[in-house]
Amino acid sequence: MGKNVVATKKAPSAIGPYSQAIVIPHGLVFVAGQIAIDPSTGTIVAGGIREQTSRVLANLSAILEAAGTGLQHVVKTTVFLADMNDFTAMNEVYGLSFPEAPPARSTVEVSRLPKDVRVEIDAIAYLPR
Repeated sequence: MGKNVVATKKAPSAIGPYSQAIVIPHGLVFVAGQIAIDPSTGTIVAGGIREQTSRVLANLSAILEAAGTGLQHVVKTTVFLADMNDFTAMNEVYGLSFPEAPPARSTVEVSRLPKDVRVEIDAIAYLPR
């Protein structure tokens, strides 16, 4: 009974020594922080916080799907923003992915994010039975 690594080409490859996600035997999925990289091009998506948040959530969704679950089973997220002034716009896009029973969440402003993106989001989900 160990941990299982999740990897999918439908989301960006890890840019360091970490896994896209880990599933533990108790049915929890821990998804690494995702940034706005388009997996088909390997580049940061064009646009501002709305476009970046949308791409980040698409990346999270792809990884969760590869793990056998989905956004509807997310119980906790952490949102890292480069600028808290982006909170309202990020929140509007984020809310579209969690229309009912949204997960618990923390949102913090940080001084810098990988590749100078505007937003990074990680997630914890469970596997449906």
